[in-house]
Amino acid sequence: MTFKYLLVASDGGITTITLNRPEKRNALALEVMQELTQALHEVACSDAHGVILAANGPVFSAGHNFADMAGASEAQATELFAVCTQMMDAIQAMPQPVVARVHALATAAGCQLVATCDLAVAADTATFAIPGGKAGLFCHTPLVAIARNIGRKRALEMALTGDAIDARTAAEWGLINRCVPADQLDAATLDLIERSTRGSLLSKQLGKQAFYRQVGLPQGQAYEVAVAQMASAAVTPDAQEGIAAFLEKRHPRFTQKPTVS
Repeated sequence: MTFKYLLVASDGGITTITLNRPEKRNALALEVMQELTQALHEVACSDAHGVILAANGPVFSAGHNFADMAGASEAQATELFAVCTQMMDAIQAMPQPVVARVHALATAAGCQLVATCDLAVAADTATFAIPGGKAGLFCHTPLVAIARNIGRKRALEMALTGDAIDARTAAEWGLINRCVPADQLDAATLDLIERSTRGSLLSKQLGKQAFYRQVGLPQGQAYEVAVAQMASAAVTPDAQEGIAAFLEKRHPRFTQKPTVS
């Protein structure tokens, strides 16, 4: 895969997608979002077991490119945010676990991007913000993903004040999984994605899909989704192999692969 604004590399079943427009603070310009969506779709259909989303330069991502919005009509703005939503949805729709590796500032839609990933590890040098609340355009769409990670009060604090939070606070609030020293970021991210890709690959896909279907539902409806998914998953060859291996006290041999429609 060759892209203008991204670097894509695979090693040992892990594919790393790197935002590579540091001179523009890795802003999520329309063409960048289109490329990232394409890359996510291609990796989803590949043999990758897991995905790391990273960035080059002094900023992880500055969010939307204001040049795309300056003078735009409402229809053009709607299309821009629809493309962004499709990109975010592609992360959660792909079968592989996706870990954000955040080394520096992630702001506005850049913060939304981190919140959308399944998992996230940040260096203690990273900060997170949705600054629209102290400017002219409230961060409506970033708040969707962020609130689903950290809850209403903290999400609204970030949105209304526009103030940045450091990585330790982000970890305490649940925006990221953990904060580590900057020199340990690569190793900690790799450790998390490797542990998150153990076991049946198909099981990971089914689990991730069911999680996002049920997590926002009332408890009764959530259990309906989970029961149906767990019952159908329990009779798959990989699940039966895992059960047999446990009972027979041996290592399982999983053979099923995720399917992407």
